[in-house]
Amino acid sequence: MDQNLLNIGFGSTVVSDRVVAIVSPNSAPMKRLKDEARDEKRLIDATHGRRTRSIIIMDSNHVVLSAIQAETISQRYAAQKESS
Repeated sequence: MDQNLLNIGFGSTVVSDRVVAIVSPNSAPMKRLKDEARDEKRLIDATHGRRTRSIIIMDSNHVVLSAIQAETISQRYAAQKESS
């Protein structure tokens, strides 16, 4: 796997250098963020039909939905940063 790609589950990856935040989708502000991104065509759904467990905000202002827990993706991100 390329060093700067972050696995967000089910074969999907994002460029780790472009990740701004990895957050839980449960709060009202995060639900608003997701709805706004959908309305503005900035939403990328990488859940493969599963429940959204994390929201990844990119520096391009895109919002990526993942079915993997935010904590798990954060750990992968930290481990990747450590190894590089």
